[in-house]
Amino acid sequence: MNSTRIFFILACLSFNLSGQVTSSTKNNGNLILEDIPPIPEEIVKELNRFQNVRSGSFRGFTNSGNELFISTRFGNVSQLHLVKTPGGARKQITYFDEPIGSVTHQPDGELIAFTMDSGGSENAQIFKLNPNNGSYKLLTDGKSRNGSPTWNKTGNQIAYRSNKRNGASNDVWVMSINDPNSAEMILAAPDGTSWGAIDWSKDSKKVLIQNYVSITDSKVYLVDVETKERQLVLGNPNKKSVNAGLSFDNKNEGIFYITDEFNEFKNLAYKNLTTGEINLITADIKWDVDGFAIAKDGRRAAFTVNENGFSSLYLLDTNTYKYKKVSNIPIGLIGGINFNEKASMLGLSLNTYQNPSDSFTLELRRSPLIYGKLIQWTESEVGGLDTSNFISPKLITYKSFDNLEVPAFIYAKKSKEPLPVIIYIHGGPESQSRPSFSSTFQLWIDQLGAAVIAPNVRGSNGYGKTYVGLDNGFNRENSVKDIGALLDWIEQQPNLDSSRVVVYGGSYGGYMVLASAVHYSDRLKAAVDIVGISNFVTFLTNTQDYRRDLRRVEYGDERDPKMREFLEQISPNNNVEKIAVPMFVVQGQNDPRVPVTEAEQIVASLRDANKTVWYMNALNEGHGYRKKENRDIYQQAVILFLKEHL
Repeated sequence: MNSTRIFFILACLSFNLSGQVTSSTKNNGNLILEDIPPIPEEIVKELNRFQNVRSGSFRGFTNSGNELFISTRFGNVSQLHLVKTPGGARKQITYFDEPIGSVTHQPDGELIAFTMDSGGSENAQIFKLNPNNGSYKLLTDGKSRNGSPTWNKTGNQIAYRSNKRNGASNDVWVMSINDPNSAEMILAAPDGTSWGAIDWSKDSKKVLIQNYVSITDSKVYLVDVETKERQLVLGNPNKKSVNAGLSFDNKNEGIFYITDEFNEFKNLAYKNLTTGEINLITADIKWDVDGFAIAKDGRRAAFTVNENGFSSLYLLDTNTYKYKKVSNIPIGLIGGINFNEKASMLGLSLNTYQNPSDSFTLELRRSPLIYGKLIQWTESEVGGLDTSNFISPKLITYKSFDNLEVPAFIYAKKSKEPLPVIIYIHGGPESQSRPSFSSTFQLWIDQLGAAVIAPNVRGSNGYGKTYVGLDNGFNRENSVKDIGALLDWIEQQPNLDSSRVVVYGGSYGGYMVLASAVHYSDRLKAAVDIVGISNFVTFLTNTQDYRRDLRRVEYGDERDPKMREFLEQISPNNNVEKIAVPMFVVQGQNDPRVPVTEAEQIVASLRDANKTVWYMNALNEGHGYRKKENRDIYQQAVILFLKEHL
């Protein structure tokens, strides 16, 4: 037996017998580990290949339209880079300690507006950047939360969202790009819902603004910059529906937008602002439109569709509303679509289960619906992994307690023996597990011999507006029952070992992990909760002011006595005595969404009840780990936890 193994065993014995909380730190004291045994060197070495994956996501064209901006990581976090030719070198432009957020290019100019926060706080600031020399300038106050910078058509102003007025309201402001002191509020948000700029009119006199109330309710207004008057242009004031404004047309006569007002899915539509006429463009597509871009000349557009988790790309003739599916796109997820200046190329990011996000361009012809080759510009690094051996996702469905068909993706290699199972539960709750590249899933398959199942329980996005609303309010635990039904399904599969099942999830998925441990401990081996909600009442009380009203719409209003009683009743922190599986809790100290107190209280309650719990907290992170040095240790600790308990 080698010395590393002896040390590890002795450390574990000391930990188990002492009854005390053992604590250590990593990464210059920024990462705190409590009751986590030392990570053996062999785990560090085994995981190294899986932890050196690097993507190259498309972030826009240069002003010439012949070069690409991408985001990629050469250090600890992703930064902005320039690629001049397909397969060419990546020239780094930004050199920050924090990852950059949104990136928008100045019309007919060289400047870039981008967002960046500090330590995962999500108090993002807006900067302008000259990519030619790397010089940049802070445009916002350095303290408040800002986002959605949107250029006017001449490129001398931006509209943006900020909560600087009172910390709670998401107001909309306009400023000159050359004079941050010129910032003027054009819309004072009347409540705590989210308001954000989408597009400017051609004459820069009006701004299209979206009011996001919830996943099932959003409306779009037209605001006069000078008079501050606002007009509801998309959505019914008396009925909930999704209305996401996309862009003015080139003639400034109408608006392209996404709506589910008229059927179950989110359609691409066009509304003439003069006549009020609405043309439902994609009524024949029975899936959600989830991306859109329009060329500068307005003759053509492109949109993406989420078809059962997979992406499809379409080209649109904006004069006839005819569209055509692009057939030469590999099966995967498409994002970031945008045209170059001359509309001769469409840029996009493409992600598959075998490849991280890479940047591509699609050649376009004179006719709006005619296209040419798909050209790959970047080739992501995968740390020496042979991705051809990666296990592909298989779409399955299973019946829940009420006969609802629940979709899920399963990753399982062929084996003579039944495989242990890791159930991965997405957050949101209105998000969706999609078949993207996941070195984590492949790591679990390789190192643990596990099958991975990613269910899209009720409340998930992508399956119509009825499905997304099935877990609201007093129906919250019906989504937890979907996990119970998945456990039933696992028991029926001869290639899966129902006696060795772990649940893993983050954010709302973290709540689902904790709730699953409450209800199904007798059917689970362990649970990993990442930035999860442990008590809905304390969560709603302590989450940031600018988010509280948004979350009340989804989870219920804790100010209502009956709802408060229900939320307290179902909260995992009030049911710790029912949890009988080892728990690993992961948190970021600066999390504005699910405050650190949610992790602290569930860890304290588990310890008070003499339950096994590991705890990791990063002092320089927020809602999830963005810094590679933290992610590496976190993944190593998860593998150690799963090897011990799965």
